[in-house]
Amino acid sequence: MKEQNREPSICPICGQSFRAHPALSRIDNATLICPDCGTREALESIGVGREEQDKILGIIHTKYDA
Repeated sequence: MKEQNREPSICPICGQSFRAHPALSRIDNATLICPDCGTREALESIGVGREEQDKILGIIHTKYDA
């Protein structure tokens, strides 16, 4: 299913609407969250700080949201 055809969901962590394939939260291994929050959880798990996370997500959005 293409993202544009997917029904929008609301991320329970950040509150943003998203249509992309959801990520599974590392916190409880049950909650579906937006891809950005999933990426943040993964980066946090290896000790990457918030500022660096923002940079990484910016690069991801620049390269893949075109």
